[in-house]
Amino acid sequence: MKQRISFFLATFFSIGHIKFAPGTFGSLATLPLAFVLAYFYGVLGIVLGAIIVFFIGLIATSEVLKTSRHDPSFVVIDEVAGQLLSFALVADHLQNNLNTVWFYICGFILFRLFDIFKPFPVSWADQKVLNAFGVMLDDIIAGLYAAVILFILFISGTVI
Repeated sequence: MKQRISFFLATFFSIGHIKFAPGTFGSLATLPLAFVLAYFYGVLGIVLGAIIVFFIGLIATSEVLKTSRHDPSFVVIDEVAGQLLSFALVADHLQNNLNTVWFYICGFILFRLFDIFKPFPVSWADQKVLNAFGVMLDDIIAGLYAAVILFILFISGTVI
């Protein structure tokens, strides 16, 4: 039972079982959660959401890794945590604001780019930290990169 729950959570309610681009679908499925957390709770909601998902991901992924190789593609809870974090620096602007679709589109694209191309230290975490922490860490770093770029786009007036 513990293993079934862990797989269910690690796949973000089975989204990770989508055969084509499960990480992209995991990130996409995160956007409604990001919207609700940012709209109602701002930075606090996004950051606490990312922290909670991170720790749930650590526990669930630890269990999954007992029967799977490192960072299997069906584990997408790491994408959920990283995608949430990508909105942390603009979350105050997203709070109580319905005109924010471009932020979510840009945040999604930026996070996916950093997650796919893995600039240092994302690549280091992905290749050298071979446990549940490493599975989660590379996406957290990708989310931080995306957050910084999204914030720069926001303050420059590129994304409004």
